[in-house]
Amino acid sequence: MSKEIRQLEPKQLWNNFADLNAVPRASKKEERVIAFMKAFGENLGLQTIVDEVGNVIIKKPASKGMETRTTVVMQSHLDMVHQKNNDTVFDFDSQGIDMYIDGDWVKAKGTTLGADNGLGVATIMAILESTDIPHPAIEALFTIDEETGMTGAMGLKGGLLNGGILLNLDTEEDDEIGVGCAGGIDITATRTYVEEDTPEFKIGFTIEVKGLQGGHSGMQIHEGLGNANKIMNRLLFDGFENYGLRISEIDGGGLRNAIPRESKAIVAIDAIHEATFLSEMTLISSTIKKELKTTEPDLEVVVTKRETPKSIMDLGVQEGVTRALYATQNGVYRMSADIPDLVETSNNLARVLIKNRNIKIACLTRSSVGSAKMDLANTLRATFELTGCEVEFSGDYPGWTPNMDSPILKVMEKLYEDLNGEKPHVAACHAGLECGILGTNYPDMDMISFGPNIKGAHSPDERAQISSVQKYWKFVLEILKHIPEE
Repeated sequence: MSKEIRQLEPKQLWNNFADLNAVPRASKKEERVIAFMKAFGENLGLQTIVDEVGNVIIKKPASKGMETRTTVVMQSHLDMVHQKNNDTVFDFDSQGIDMYIDGDWVKAKGTTLGADNGLGVATIMAILESTDIPHPAIEALFTIDEETGMTGAMGLKGGLLNGGILLNLDTEEDDEIGVGCAGGIDITATRTYVEEDTPEFKIGFTIEVKGLQGGHSGMQIHEGLGNANKIMNRLLFDGFENYGLRISEIDGGGLRNAIPRESKAIVAIDAIHEATFLSEMTLISSTIKKELKTTEPDLEVVVTKRETPKSIMDLGVQEGVTRALYATQNGVYRMSADIPDLVETSNNLARVLIKNRNIKIACLTRSSVGSAKMDLANTLRATFELTGCEVEFSGDYPGWTPNMDSPILKVMEKLYEDLNGEKPHVAACHAGLECGILGTNYPDMDMISFGPNIKGAHSPDERAQISSVQKYWKFVLEILKHIPEE
């Protein structure tokens, strides 16, 4: 299907996207894509640098007549979120993304597409290899590990870049010009527990929550999407309260920045309650489906009888953990009082893994206000510590404070209106962009973020709009032509 993709306009962008998507590039496994990008720059005869953490920098001189314009840093991240549907057979470590066209959209077969942030990377590649596009001096910055820690941006040292303007190509609405973003912090709660032999009078069941949309835990946290971990805990809590349900294993969610789509639990109940337990699970599942019928029409709860598990969690630990998960804040915590419709602070209950005497609960807390971020993080810490967990904070990164007087913002606002006959939406977003981190070592750089329409990022429903990419590409070309003098 990549042949079809390569025929789309603008061909120079889509061809580079197809080449990029043939390279496995999971976060923290970027060795192959780093080598790919290094070879790309060197084959063009351009100065190519791989810094000590793995970021790739490719520098291209200005085109004729543009030598006195301000040097522009064009920035995107190389890694992508690797998510697939449970029934999709796919090896992210060895296979390229299998893409296809569906009307006005490019999609992937059962996996994430990698448009986040592959379309930004492909855009920059097209500019670097061009011979007829007017542009100032370009410093292309391809960072690593944006999706699971932003360690590439954090590790980028000052002095490697000389540009005065940074164009971050990692926004997912084509009518939006981004001027700020949230910061984030990972919260990980762990503890061990004692297993008990499952009593002979108990029987086993598997409970599965699936069919949820999932999505980006920043950009889509306000949409009321279902969280598989919260739904599963509700089922387990109800089963324990009414039928003495005991937990053997739970495996729910995955990446911290993806809203959990699926969860699976192995449980045991008293055999005498089998019929009423199944009836209750049907009833509570129906209730949850009604609550989420608008946002999650494909939600499924499947309860299947199985071999009785050999062991179950210690009762006291089970009670504490299920109560802590019930109390865990998930979704929007506070809306901004200063910027209309902006989520200020949120949390994503991303991962619940209970197995082999070990508990791991992972959250990603975001906020555009640093103190509010830490306040919610400490709320979660207290919740988990009350049930005997050890709690670790990691991956803390700053937000990006909006600068409404940005010179490049004024240029881009006018260009957008001239091209499209309407004003752009200038906004801060609740996602984590690298601009705030990059600004710590490059505080005088004027930064803006924008991009084409991408829906369902971080989920197998991820898709990129073809007509929007064309609109965005024209905008990119106009911006480069109108970069101001130094």
